[in-house]
Amino acid sequence: MKVVIIGGFLGSGKTTTILKISRRLSDAGKRTAIIVNEIGEIGLDGETLNSPGIRTEELTSGCICCTLRISMQYTLQTLEEEFRPDVVIIEPTGIAFPGQIREEIELMGLSELSFAPVVTIIDPGRFGTEAKEIPRFIENQVKEAEILCINKVDIAPAEIVLATEQMLTELNPEAKILKFSAKLGDEQFENLLLHLAVSGIGKPPQENKNSIELSEVSAHSVIYTLTSCNLNPEKGSLLIEESLQTIRDRVKEINPDFVGHVKLSLKLPDYMVKGSVTSSEEAPQVEFTSRKNEKLELRLLSAITKVPKDRLTGIVESTLEEKLRESNTFFEKKKQHHGTLTEINGLMKKN
Repeated sequence: MKVVIIGGFLGSGKTTTILKISRRLSDAGKRTAIIVNEIGEIGLDGETLNSPGIRTEELTSGCICCTLRISMQYTLQTLEEEFRPDVVIIEPTGIAFPGQIREEIELMGLSELSFAPVVTIIDPGRFGTEAKEIPRFIENQVKEAEILCINKVDIAPAEIVLATEQMLTELNPEAKILKFSAKLGDEQFENLLLHLAVSGIGKPPQENKNSIELSEVSAHSVIYTLTSCNLNPEKGSLLIEESLQTIRDRVKEINPDFVGHVKLSLKLPDYMVKGSVTSSEEAPQVEFTSRKNEKLELRLLSAITKVPKDRLTGIVESTLEEKLRESNTFFEKKKQHHGTLTEINGLMKKN
């Protein structure tokens, strides 16, 4: 079983990158599993990554490099016993330390285990802001990588890409640097697939760090079950866009230079709208997909720097509830239930 760890800050393009890699592996006949880790209480990306022949597991409410180590071990052991994957791709939270995750997995005693080089994805359009906002945190992510991927080169100015490359070289001169667009799947992206085929060397063990504490990120997620609504695709897209704009502007009043990720997904009978915003300066990105959905719901996942959790919770929930009422949509807030650490330990002892 080969483990591929692909890290990167919130909104850097990890999910898009992993989606394309997993499909290429599956097309090549590789049994592929994906572990998606979200810092919030719910997941949004696991469903996006689901494809025929690919098994996806979600770990929520923490970070697998520090607070969810036992959950990760149980998930890997279960995958090994039940699915027997050739490749396991791990998408940590945007605040995780990928090298620390590798160290933890090496201590789990899993059989026939190998590692691809550790990857960190970078969005050049936001890297300067991120480095200013949380310098120790970004520095650790970059230094732990064996491959540094500058993503979104199709939309970033050439001078910003060059400046980002120079900064990365200064922080980690030993890493291989690739520049590509995961969205387009260009030639440089194909080079990433070739580099992942070889074995990673790994970095010397470091003192374990708590990524949540170092990042100063607050997270909150929520699900609203929609009991009645008359939203068409245009109105649904507008609801998502206006909600993200309002949340961004209200968070800016607390932290004018925030970075992070606010993700929304709206499921209605014949379509799905997804949107996100990743910094105080970014306009919301919204996409529409035709698809059948059994559940009608609105999901939000937010992780923002230097905003108190209670303030973030109040902003996102009041904004969404206000927008739903304005659209004459009836809704119920879904209660979240999570397995406790004791329950997880019990499951571990049974296996």
